Amino acid sequence: MTSTQPASTAIAKDGTGRGEPALLTSQGKTTIADTVVSKIAGIAAKEVHGVYSLGGGASRVVGALRERIPGASVNHSQGVSVEVGEKQTAVDLDIVADYGVSITDLAEGLRRNVIAAIERMTGLEVTEVNVTVHDVHLEDDEDTSEQPAPARVQ
Repeated sequence: MTSTQPASTAIAKDGTGRGEPALLTSQGKTTIADTVVSKIAGIAAKEVHGVYSLGGGASRVVGALRERIPGASVNHSQGVSVEVGEKQTAVDLDIVADYGVSITDLAEGLRRNVIAAIERMTGLEVTEVNVTVHDVHLEDDEDTSEQPAPARVQ
C-alpha cells in the first residue's frame, strides 16, 4: 500500500528515531528562502513580552520612516538576519528591550519562541539564535520624541 501523505508533510526518519519534516523527498525538493525564515523569526520575536522593537538604531529610523509612507507594508524582518542551509538555519536578532525586563529571561524566551516557530513552520533545524540588545526603552522616551520642537523666536 502506498502512502497518501503529501510530500510537503512527509516524515523522514533520521537515525535517532525522531521524525522530522523532509525537505528533500523522492517527489521533489523544497527550498525555503532566507526572507521567509527571517520573516517568521521577526514575527515570533515580536510576540515575546519585553521586546519593544527589533533592529538597531539605523534600521529602526528607516523602519519608522517606511511606516509613515501611505500604503507601505510593515517590515517583519527588520533587525533579523539569517543564514539558511539545506537542513539548518542560524538566526541573529537585534532588539530593543523594555526597561525592567530581565534581559537573560528575555533572550531565553526569544530563543524558545523563534526556534519553535521556525522549526514548526519550515522543518529546518535552528542551530543558534544570537540576540544583541541595542537599547533599553523607557516610557519617557516616547513622550519626548512625540513632542514638537520648540518654536524659534526671531
